[in-house]
Amino acid sequence: MDNTINPYLAPTAQASAPTSVDSPAFGNVLRMTGGAALAKAVQMLHDGPLFGMAGFQFATYYEAIRATGMQHWLINDERSAMFAADAWARVTNRPAVVDATLGPGATNLVSGLVESLNAGIPAVVLVGDAHRLHAGKNMTQEGRQVEILRPAVKELLRVEYVQRIPEMVGRAFDLATRGRPGPVVIDVPEDVAHELCDFDPAEFEALAQRGKPLKPRASAGQIEAAAQAISAAQRPVLLVGGGVHLSGAYDALARFARSQKILVAHTLSGKGAMACSDPLSLGVFGRYSRVANELITQSDCLVVVGCKLGEIATRRYALLPKSVPVVQIDIDASEFGRTGVHGIALWSDAAEGLDDLAKACSTTNATLQARQGRVEEARNLLAEWRVSAAARIDSDATPINVARLLRGINEVLPQDGVLIADGGFAAHWSGLFFDTKTAARQFVANRGFASIGYGLPAAIGAQLAAGKRRVIALTGDGGLNMSLGELETARRMGVPFVLVVLNNAASGYVKAMQHAMFGAGHYQSSELSEIDYAALARAVGCHGLRVERPDELEPALRQALAHTDRPTLVDVVVTRDPAQMLPGIDERGMAMKSGDRPI
Repeated sequence: MDNTINPYLAPTAQASAPTSVDSPAFGNVLRMTGGAALAKAVQMLHDGPLFGMAGFQFATYYEAIRATGMQHWLINDERSAMFAADAWARVTNRPAVVDATLGPGATNLVSGLVESLNAGIPAVVLVGDAHRLHAGKNMTQEGRQVEILRPAVKELLRVEYVQRIPEMVGRAFDLATRGRPGPVVIDVPEDVAHELCDFDPAEFEALAQRGKPLKPRASAGQIEAAAQAISAAQRPVLLVGGGVHLSGAYDALARFARSQKILVAHTLSGKGAMACSDPLSLGVFGRYSRVANELITQSDCLVVVGCKLGEIATRRYALLPKSVPVVQIDIDASEFGRTGVHGIALWSDAAEGLDDLAKACSTTNATLQARQGRVEEARNLLAEWRVSAAARIDSDATPINVARLLRGINEVLPQDGVLIADGGFAAHWSGLFFDTKTAARQFVANRGFASIGYGLPAAIGAQLAAGKRRVIALTGDGGLNMSLGELETARRMGVPFVLVVLNNAASGYVKAMQHAMFGAGHYQSSELSEIDYAALARAVGCHGLRVERPDELEPALRQALAHTDRPTLVDVVVTRDPAQMLPGIDERGMAMKSGDRPI
């Protein structure tokens, strides 16, 4: 590593001061500011891009980044920086690094931090804070940011002594990746970031020697009890979530499911745990489903892997049969029983737990034959579903049906491509109709917090992570409006993703729910202006295409994917009918009773 980090934006530093000292009194040491030490420690642990927005508190950190040539990207809003980092971490399965200045810079991170916390996505987030000598005296932009940020992250570490920076950075990476991953904030006061200090080079070199994160593994007795329940079942179903991606448990899931002939249904976050084309795949379950919900209600054993069983996955906690045995594998023990589902709890990494179960199950041939019959039945049901959905998938209506758009994306996105889905109905439509082609995280949806505005910044992070692989991002016009400034970021960076805008001139999910709950014409604060987003994209310097007819979809998408010099925005005019804006019936609308609030 390069030891010549320039530390000299510190107010007290001399321009001619050395970056290292070799003398009998000090030995071989590195003299640098706290900001430079932050940069060097991060450099030892992270070789990916950095996302953030500078402030005076981190001036020394940014100077060190410049001097060492680390790749840092200025994002126009800190929330977007966190979203971009979150998507980068999902695609690479490595911790991302973000920075922000104090006050509004720190608080702007909150939605993105909670997304990563709830979804188990690792990140190390550096945040500047007030000078300790003057803190509490109404310094510019000062706020109680530590109290605000702490509940939004897995852990918050505050640096009180500049000498501890290497230790704190190493601990932050450890915490971010151990057990269930998550974001960790390092809060750095201004004076700590600017203070000069002598560091032992060995402190930084030791960071690179960190061991792999430890993973829990269920006991033999728990595995045996779970294996007995599974072996006795003739209609078991696997319910898999985002934990399969975090564990990299694709091969373990395939081995277990195929050896035991068990059907696999996935959550929105778990999409891609098994390719949608696999004979064992049932597709998404929960709020919107192809056939999975029906088979879940008929099951006689559920094996839940890395899945939180939240509101959407369980159709507001009403989907799973009450009397059916449940085996639950999770790396986070606090998830067991959280949503009222109790069974055999296997506190384990997903891959380890699935391999242990595969070895322990002693299913009879007669049972395996019965399960094979169930697999064939499921394939027939899926074929029937495709026939029933054909009117939407093949629709020639204008404005365009969203299912018809997803058909086009299925046709043109390469086998190793990645689809990003913004919060709201962009995720629900694509969760139901998009087909992953391999077992991998090819579908990235921000279901941890489901914040609208994720699509565009996430496309930036995902494309940086994917390299030459192609990335398509879906966002609504409302979601794009929230992050519109990042079109400039993407143009400046030259990242060649394709951003598809579901343009319905509305906050689509809200308008559709108002329609379902209160009837036609009862729309309040859910309608947007008609905007040509393709023209807007071109004004920013991106490619822009507008699609108004179904027969234009595939040609436009192929043209967009052919552009590799900068982003391309495809503005798709989709249905304006609120009765057609959702892919199915939402249980929250069904829960509405006359005169009552929705439950």
